[in-house]
Amino acid sequence: MQKLPCHRYLHRVPPTPLVPIQINADSPAIWCKLEYLNPSGSTKDRIARHILEKAWRQGKLEAGNLVVEASSGSTSIALAMNCAQMGLRFLAFIPDTATNERALMIQAYGGEVRKVSGGMPEVIRTAATFCADEGAFLARQFENPDNAEAHQLFTAHEIMVQLPDVNIDAVVSGIGTGGTLVGLHQGFTHAGCQTRPVAAIPRCADGSMTSNVECCSLRFSKDVPGVIDGCSKLYSDWKQEPSASDLVEIAIDDDRCMKLTHQLWKMGFPVGPSSGLNLAAAMDAAQDLPTDATIVTVFPDRMERYFSHKVFETLRP
Repeated sequence: MQKLPCHRYLHRVPPTPLVPIQINADSPAIWCKLEYLNPSGSTKDRIARHILEKAWRQGKLEAGNLVVEASSGSTSIALAMNCAQMGLRFLAFIPDTATNERALMIQAYGGEVRKVSGGMPEVIRTAATFCADEGAFLARQFENPDNAEAHQLFTAHEIMVQLPDVNIDAVVSGIGTGGTLVGLHQGFTHAGCQTRPVAAIPRCADGSMTSNVECCSLRFSKDVPGVIDGCSKLYSDWKQEPSASDLVEIAIDDDRCMKLTHQLWKMGFPVGPSSGLNLAAAMDAAQDLPTDATIVTVFPDRMERYFSHKVFETLRP
């Protein structure tokens, strides 16, 4: 096994903060993991590092190899950064609807971007075909168990250390790759917690949802990036397991996601719209739990990758 470059710093990054957030005096306090403080600006740093380092240890990757992923942005940004640290090449297949900020960030780390029309199912198929033809390493975020394992081994452990001696009553997350919700729930339950998993589902303000039968039989709004693009085999398979029998799926209007995101900005949290989604679902989940329940969610990414997104339209001239 080749040694990794000595200039790597990612293993020296401290745990992200976990803070209680209460939107107003009548709202429940929700414990929020500030994942936007990871080096590339999202929680995807965790899965990128774990997938690549594990493949490196197993001899599936070495310096100069090509890594490929189908990603709407955040995972590709994280993989591009990790590849830059590990001396790997990176190619991202992304939807042509992804914001330009994301493509620029991938390219800034030395990655290559190829845009694909037709939505995430087509992007995933295109990346898989390319890797089969070229023999490149495909990260497979939507089905790779190392995705959920990263959150089980590391994110959940951090939270348990930050919340010692309490039961985590519920964990809330939107469904992109499915890895965050699945991995955190597995980590908490393996540690002895009786934790209810809650999936946050965005929907259009008029109550309709954009149909996407390939996305775990769920339907997703078009305005919450990182969640609408979920085609997660991880999530759909996990839903069939006995451990997910108490899974709750909570639908949140797009407008409410945006409003809560703006409120978080005013409170000094530089987050993307999926954080508003997660917080809204966590607040709704609290209504069915005791008032002293411990509820955990994540703020997945930073606002900068959304400057051209709808969430910023009221601030643009």
